[in-house]
Amino acid sequence: MRTASQHHLMYYFSSRRGSCKFHQAIKPRVWNSSQISFTGRGQSLRFPAPIRKTRLFVISNTDDGYACAPLLEEERNTNNVPTLESETFFSEWFPPSFLWRGLSVLVLAGQVIIRILKGKVHWGNTLEQLERVGPKSVGVCLLTSAFVGMAFTIQFIREFTRLGLNRSIGGVLALAFSRELSPVVTSIVIAGRIGSAFAAELGTMQVSEQTDTLRVLGSNPIDYLVTPRVIASSLALPFLTLMCFTIGMASSALLADSVYGISINIILDSAQRVLQSWDIISAMIKSQVFGMIISIVSCAWGATTIGGAKGVGESTTSAVVISLVGIFMADFALSYCFFQRAGDSLKNCV
Repeated sequence: MRTASQHHLMYYFSSRRGSCKFHQAIKPRVWNSSQISFTGRGQSLRFPAPIRKTRLFVISNTDDGYACAPLLEEERNTNNVPTLESETFFSEWFPPSFLWRGLSVLVLAGQVIIRILKGKVHWGNTLEQLERVGPKSVGVCLLTSAFVGMAFTIQFIREFTRLGLNRSIGGVLALAFSRELSPVVTSIVIAGRIGSAFAAELGTMQVSEQTDTLRVLGSNPIDYLVTPRVIASSLALPFLTLMCFTIGMASSALLADSVYGISINIILDSAQRVLQSWDIISAMIKSQVFGMIISIVSCAWGATTIGGAKGVGESTTSAVVISLVGIFMADFALSYCFFQRAGDSLKNCV
């Protein structure tokens, strides 16, 4: 004699809008991602699924012998079924990229300063970056400075010759090169050559999770990647600026002598009378500040890269643009502080 037994499951569905129970043998079916159907004896019920993802669990209930199947809800709503949860105003708001990246520049600059003061610098990587920023960038910087000097010489000589101020040409060129042209031109070249490389390297490391690997290995990415680049840029740019000033003046004197018949001795004597030690020192200070701007902005933009290869390209372009804007703004501020009361320099060569 066989004894047949049938288990009746009780499915209990609860939500914020109500609940219902079924004491029959009910078979659940999932028709699509937004609807769940339950078929029993002589009846078929369908419920809209207002939640993005639902999980169905059968949990034994020791109290009454039935089983309980709660419908667990997740947070998001995909089929526009109204819920009772009220979204806050800032729940979907995300700050613009330029805002949080600008803040990351300030945070990164503060961390670099703290690391340098504590002496946590990777000197091997610093020497490598110093060679990269300095000796490997000399050629393009000197070539650019030479042609910029010759272009300015053409403009100055034509105008000053008409006024009979041939002995003032060298002094004007020396002031222009020492105070503005040499530090700005050198920084622009370094921003295009080195700053873009910094942003691309750190951006690639960020999207490929190599910076996370450094943290797992116990190395701080700021000590190993950022601080050496900032130190190398700050030390190399003043010397590059001094070399660019020398080549620019030399090319100007050669052009004036060979094309316009103005002696090299006149150009150099005029420049010697006008130039002061503060003009050279201010140029080196400017270039050092510009080097810090280039390195910190490029590293910050690279470290905040998202979006794969496309994000790396966008970060590289944006880093160069922001670096150039920062150079021009800093140049105005420093020039206003350094040369606000200057105006007697050309009296010695007139």
